[in-house]
Amino acid sequence: MFANIAIAAIAVLLSAAIVQAEPDINSSENDPFAQVTSVSELKDVEPSDWAFQALRELVERYGCIAGYSDNTFRGDRAVSRWEFAAGLNACLQQIERLLQENIAIAQQDAETLQRLAKEFETELATLGMRVDNLESRVAFLEDRQFSTTTKLVAQTIWSVNDTFGNRIGEGSDESQTQFAYRIRLNLETSFTGEDLLRTRLQISNFGSIADVSGTNMTRLNYDDNSNNRVQIPHLLYRTPIADNLALTVGPTGVGYTDITDTLTPPTIADDGLGIPSKFGEYNLLYRRGGGGGALNWNITEDLLLTVGYLAGSPNDAEEGNGLFNGNYNALAQLAYYWESGVIGIAYSHSYLPKGEVNLTADTGSFLALEPFGDEIATSSDFITLQGYYRITPNFQIHGWGGYIHATAEGSGISNIADGIGGTTPLNVSDGDSADLWYGAIGLTFPDVGGEGNLPGILVGLPPQVTNSDVREDRDTSYHLEAFYRFKINDNIAITPGFWVILNPENDSRNDTQWVGHLRTTFNF
Repeated sequence: MFANIAIAAIAVLLSAAIVQAEPDINSSENDPFAQVTSVSELKDVEPSDWAFQALRELVERYGCIAGYSDNTFRGDRAVSRWEFAAGLNACLQQIERLLQENIAIAQQDAETLQRLAKEFETELATLGMRVDNLESRVAFLEDRQFSTTTKLVAQTIWSVNDTFGNRIGEGSDESQTQFAYRIRLNLETSFTGEDLLRTRLQISNFGSIADVSGTNMTRLNYDDNSNNRVQIPHLLYRTPIADNLALTVGPTGVGYTDITDTLTPPTIADDGLGIPSKFGEYNLLYRRGGGGGALNWNITEDLLLTVGYLAGSPNDAEEGNGLFNGNYNALAQLAYYWESGVIGIAYSHSYLPKGEVNLTADTGSFLALEPFGDEIATSSDFITLQGYYRITPNFQIHGWGGYIHATAEGSGISNIADGIGGTTPLNVSDGDSADLWYGAIGLTFPDVGGEGNLPGILVGLPPQVTNSDVREDRDTSYHLEAFYRFKINDNIAITPGFWVILNPENDSRNDTQWVGHLRTTFNF
């Protein structure tokens, strides 16, 4: 009887992958082998049995098993070697399919399959299955894997773009139609099943639309340019250190988007699938980063606190750099989640040395970017509110608003943007301050026009200097955007869209800017 229970346990395990990979093929109403989620639900297997222990470990690794509709294990019925052989062959075939999809299996499982295949070679052959070279089949399973711990997540973007409207400060439209690409390859490694080591490789060739139009308000959220050279712009490690506490740490390319939630619908906050404009994708607060670490604490099931510190040049040991003596960003965010949405408040403090001032992450006016010019070190305090609400499955609203208080951390003559494409030298005193405001509201309609499609619109006020001891923006810019993501299949999406900027550079003397784009995204 004990041997029968053991054989039954392995047979059920070996058919688990099929249930896991194709959960929708047979419902519990039609299939006597309904899915269960825990070994403890298999009432006829005693915890003291070795089969129970082995099966429990494997269930935890793969996530599900196949049992009977009454949640018993039928341990009182012998499972023949022929039944076992059928389950083993199904397991081999399923794992081959998983590996074809770049889904890794553990090395120990490959070794187990090899031993089982050899033990039951006679039964497999008697059943008429393809067992001419079982060792080669198992070797295929091992060799086909990219890694037993690492999977590849990749995204390729092709985009055709153009701007329409006279260049800021000039009387002609100088932009030409652009066709460019960006490729990201994320190597995502897990050593425990709960942690993540991400190494990103990236290559791109976007020329700057902002340089041609004369304003950052025309920038796309994916317009990186590595001059066709492969870079490693991002490296981080994330792991739980307690049941409700997780640590994220990395030496380079770690952004606020990596250490906390942007509190924007996931269908929107994606370079390749969401809102295409850089301003419209999510709150500019999150466009800060460097190297450092953060903690995420689930105070309750619905309440999440994030605290983090990221330095701009932690690898540089020279004075004015390093982890604590140069450019840095510190974040605290408290977010409350409920079934239909989330809302949160965030505070961020930053210090930007002279020559590295970029207060608004290449969004908004150039004056908002450098309210005291690039020659004056600047500190800033952000206070922002953001969130979203799903009104129906096909209609959701999201938005954010932010206030920035900037302080000059030095004095001298500095060139300040004048709003029409030029600069004016002004005398900045240590302690001078400036106030900036910005915000946006968006409406999106998931699955309207087809499953996976996403039409949407967004209205926003790009960052504007409203009060300053040095220079204020003259007027207010308005950002109006519309797009429609068409899902071709699970791996390809095409997004046409446009946005218009009224009073670009927060100056009504400038001509309206239009940006048109056609983005094609490949995810694999």
